[in-house]
Parts: sequence; C-alpha cells; structure tokens
Amino acid sequence: MKTFPMFFQMAGRKVVIVGGGEQAAQKTRLMLKTDAHIVVISDVLDDELAALAVSGRVAHKSGRVQEGDFADTVLVFIATGCPGADSAVYALAKAAGATVNVVDQPNLCDVITPSIVDRDPVVVAIGTEGTAPVLARQIKTQVEQLLEPNLGDLAALAGRLRASAAARLGPRLRRDLWRWVFGDAPRRSHARGAARDAAQMIKLAIETGDFGHDTGGSVALVGAGPGAKDLITLRGVQRLQEADVIYYDRLVDPEILELARRDAERIYVGKRPGCHSWPQEKITQTMVAAAKNGARVVRLKCGDPAIFARSLEEMQALRDADIPFEIVPGVTAACGAAAAASQTLTERDAIDTLILTTGHLASGHSVPDAVKNLSPGSCIALYMAVGAADGVSAHLSEKPGAADIGVTIVANAQSETQVIATCDIQSLPATLAHHGIKNTATIILKWRRKDAHNQQVSKPDISEPNETSVSVHSLFDARTSA
Repeated sequence: MKTFPMFFQMAGRKVVIVGGGEQAAQKTRLMLKTDAHIVVISDVLDDELAALAVSGRVAHKSGRVQEGDFADTVLVFIATGCPGADSAVYALAKAAGATVNVVDQPNLCDVITPSIVDRDPVVVAIGTEGTAPVLARQIKTQVEQLLEPNLGDLAALAGRLRASAAARLGPRLRRDLWRWVFGDAPRRSHARGAARDAAQMIKLAIETGDFGHDTGGSVALVGAGPGAKDLITLRGVQRLQEADVIYYDRLVDPEILELARRDAERIYVGKRPGCHSWPQEKITQTMVAAAKNGARVVRLKCGDPAIFARSLEEMQALRDADIPFEIVPGVTAACGAAAAASQTLTERDAIDTLILTTGHLASGHSVPDAVKNLSPGSCIALYMAVGAADGVSAHLSEKPGAADIGVTIVANAQSETQVIATCDIQSLPATLAHHGIKNTATIILKWRRKDAHNQQVSKPDISEPNETSVSVHSLFDARTSA
C-alpha cells in the first residue's frame, strides 16, 4: 500500500478549509458530518458557505492567510481554485506542521479523501490511492446497497450496551452475543424497523446470558487452499473470524491469517521435510485441550484437510474426547496446480480416470502402485513426490508407449514464486534438478488414449522427447523463460 487508511479523532478538533467556492464547499459538507470545529478562510464565500457562516455552523476568517492560521489543526483542505495560490498556502500550512489535502493536486496531498459510506457510527472508507475514483464510487454504491440504512442506529445501541455486557458476561460470551446481535434476530428486527423489539432482545440476552449460543469448545478443520489467500472458501473465512485459537501449517499463506480476528491466538505448527518442529501427537493434544477449555479452534491446513493432511488422526482424537468438529473443504493441490498450468485433470474421451496419490510414505519415498499400474486414459497427481521422481521416471520409462506420457510440474502453485514446467517422463529428474525444485511441488502425469479426438489439442508442448518446456508465472507478473 502506498497509502494507509486511518480514522482521525475529530470531536472538538480544528479543521481549516482555505477557499470560498464550490470545491471548498464540498470539503465543508464532508467535514460537517463530523464533530470538528470548522474554520473557512476566504475573502469571498459562495452562498452556501456564507449561509453556514451566518448560522454559526462554520467560523469565517477573511484577510491574509498566515502560518498561525494552521496551528493545532487536525486537517487542512486547500481549495482556492488557483494552483499558484494553493501552492503558497500549502507551504504555510506545512511550515505550521499541518496535515494537508490540496484539492486536485495529489503531489501536494499528505492525505487523500476516500469515498465514504456513512452509517454513523459505522463508517466505511474506500480508496484507490487516487488512481481510479470511478471504481471507488462503484464500490461505494455496492456497499451502500449491502448495509441497511439504519444499521448505524443498531451499532450505536450496541455501543451503549457494551459496558452492561462487559459487567455481566465473560469475553467468549460477549463475542457470541455481538455475533448474534449483528448476524441473527436482533439485526433482522432492527432492519425491518422494529428497533424497540431489537433493543429488548439484546437487553434480555445480556441479563440472562441466554441467546441460543453454544458455550462449548469446537474444532474446524479448514482447508486454506493451495496458495493464494483468495482461494480459501467463504466458510473457511467465517470460521477464521470466529476462532479463538488457530493452528496453522508451514505452507499456509501468511496473508490468510489476516482474515482472522485480530485477537485470535495464532500457533505455528509447521512441519518441514525431515524436521517436524511439532509432532502430530503434540498438535492433536494441544488442539483437544484448547477445545476442552471452551475455545473455538481452527486447524488451518494447506489444500484440503481430507487429502494427505493427517486429519483422520485429529478427527479420531476429537471423537474420543467428545468434541464437536467439522471439516471445511479447500481447493486441493492437484486442482490448484492444474489451474495454474491452464490444464484440466480429466479430458473427454482422452482421460477418464483421475488418481491422487503420494510418493512420500511414513517409511520414505517410493513409487506408488498407482504409478506402476498407470495406463492410457489416466491422470495421476503426485503429492510430495519430488524425492520419488527418479524411481517414477525409471519405472514408467520402461513401459511400452512411455513417450505418450506427458508430465507437468507445478512448484509453489498459486503463489508469486510459482514455477511450471512440462517435460517427458524420461526428463523428469533432470527438469526438477535444473530448476532446483526439491519439495512443495505437484507432479501431474497424463497418459492420453491415442484415439482421443482432442489428443492434438491437449498434448503437452514438447518438441523432442528430451526437450524441456518451462514457464515461470507470477500471479501479478506473468512471464515465460526457456
């Protein structure tokens, strides 16, 4: 971010607006939504500003602008309509240490005015760093439609009742209360105009502590997807926002954790190949203990928690401890890798069998039986199989028709360091070595039927059996290297 969004405390603080025309009036209208003390400096005021000055809603000062005019200000807006005058006033304001916005001159702006959705005290600010104001207005329109007009009144009611809730309810119960208030019956009642009914429901819930909530702990095994944070599901985001404790793996994008509550405890339980800083037994035990203490726990796993993620051991421990749990599926590595390479995992008439398997067992790397039995019409997605690549290549190279087996390697799928390579089966070990791919890669093997109508369209881009075609893609800067 080139700009950082913040909310200024405005009550009783001084805002100076230099200018007396329409641009100055626009900034004045915006500041009148706050509790700031507004001073407009200009020899001449348009009718709107003059009326505001007469009514006492703004203070008016005429005459020469001086550095002292900007002392003790929270914000200064400069809108004289003359670029030269704007620059001169800007210099005075900065000499006084003010935070300044010069209308239509971004290079003279310390701050940029965002598009605002006002549901006071709920305020949504939308900015594009000055690059796309039309887009900001479009987003503002969508948010205006999303938030009911009287939502601010419900938020203000909650603010008045927070002290009462804090006195009667513990931290976990308070979080559940406000989740219920803004996501359940009180908000629905308030939105349809029954503000009194909503208030009574909330007050009764605070008094009794009863609003249909579950006070016990629980665990959600959440799939974070194969890489990029926007590949987690909406349900996964909801569980992160509800979680008290989050246990997350090494391959989870750290930006995904930004979707969680700020006060949620985050515990890294990452495992590197050959270096398990957290044994599975310790992860399971601490997760069960946290849930027994009433915490909402999220076990955040890369990909899908039901595919090569050791979730069964955790689920069994949760069942044995009688702790409720759910599985929130995620985009698995095979799907993420295929999408990154602009491929499908099945093809009509050419590939009708899809196998997900791993080349890394508890006993070490080995060639899976599914690979040994690979036949035309099949696609195999190999997880954690870089260490088994030599054996996979050697075994399949001996099969009749091995030249028809296409190989796609995707390392760090769906991330900025993503690497995609295609080769034939004989070149698999050399391709991995050439690009320094040692782990965090999915190997996709495709053996199409020769009589498939779409064979020529789908066949890997390989000119010669031992030639390697490689592309390196960034999510933000796509490029190709040979």
